[in-house]
Amino acid sequence: MSRNPPTHDFLVERFHPIFKRIAEHAAQREHARELAHQPIGWLREAGFGALRVPIEHGGFGATPEQLYDLLIELAEADSNLPQALRAHFGFVERVMAEFEPNQRAPWLRRVADGSIFGNATTEPGDGALGRLQTRLFQQEDGTWLLSGEKYYSTGTLYADWVAVTAEREGADPAQVRTIALVPTDAPGVECIDDWRGFGQRLTASGTTRFDRVVVAASDIIDFARSGTTLMTAVFQLFHIATLAGIARAIERDAVAFVQPRQRVFSHASGDVPREDPLVQQVIGHLASTAFIATLAAREVARGLGELDRWRLRGEPLPEDLLVDVELRAAKAQVAVTEAVLTAATRLFDVGGASALQEDRRLDRHWRNARTLASHNPVIYKSRVIGEHALNGTRPTFYWAVGTRGSANGAQTSG
Repeated sequence: MSRNPPTHDFLVERFHPIFKRIAEHAAQREHARELAHQPIGWLREAGFGALRVPIEHGGFGATPEQLYDLLIELAEADSNLPQALRAHFGFVERVMAEFEPNQRAPWLRRVADGSIFGNATTEPGDGALGRLQTRLFQQEDGTWLLSGEKYYSTGTLYADWVAVTAEREGADPAQVRTIALVPTDAPGVECIDDWRGFGQRLTASGTTRFDRVVVAASDIIDFARSGTTLMTAVFQLFHIATLAGIARAIERDAVAFVQPRQRVFSHASGDVPREDPLVQQVIGHLASTAFIATLAAREVARGLGELDRWRLRGEPLPEDLLVDVELRAAKAQVAVTEAVLTAATRLFDVGGASALQEDRRLDRHWRNARTLASHNPVIYKSRVIGEHALNGTRPTFYWAVGTRGSANGAQTSG
């Protein structure tokens, strides 16, 4: 069996018609807040979730560069969907990069067979930095039970399995991170659609509760929380690629809005809007932002592709390359976020009040970009970049959210 990645033409033929179908009703779904179960189903049926699964495990064996190019296009169609699948693709990458070799095959096969994986990492409340309230504990008969509550469970309402971070009985949480892999329909699992953010409203990022859920020992994975890792850049690049897709959607929607319009202001600079040099200038700015955002995302993906090729050769990942790729992701986040938010505002300069009509939902581009920018705040990325430039300080690969000095649980990330 060939181990070569799929060709560009194959990926275009397989997925572009689906992206086009997804885009047709994206604004309508956003307006009605209709969860994207059907579009997720289309992607599942086409094997989109198995893009990165190696061919020998039943997947397509796509490269990181190919995956993120497709994610940009999917985000252009509907920016909710790449984020809804972020945990899934992050899980696949973690299996290949951080699971022990003897643990990988069954999980990769599940993905190849169509299973989608969700996320249950962040916890509500003011818990202590670096600690979790979600617990994985063992009964006298050896059975493992999982209990806790998570928020920002992005994608889990669309998923078959959920990767749950927990503090495992007998493990040092400062040194070891534990993931419990749980079917979303298992007894004791409750997935709630209560995400109330003003953006990315269809990402299924609500609450997930676990009440003494039985977890098989083979479905419990420990890994270290120290050293360098590619996973932080993997997860951050999802946001960057999604922002690039939003930028392309902004350009698309601005052009589609302007081209057929005949109404002009009495003090306009053209007979129709598309001939007005001021409107043309705005469109040019939007197109340039989309171009630069796409290039930035591809540059980070190229770095992840380099790391992936080291892994495929069975060689240790170079420390300096891991640091470089993490810094690329941080720089791209800072630059792309500001540019796309500006473009999402300038979009409305191409028309009058009719651009504000709710059924057009042109406001979704700014709301969704602003929401993505808030997940991993840009100000901290800027500081990390500056500190490295001035002092050579290595970026932080593992981080947490919580309250300093609290004795209770917290939420972790990275």
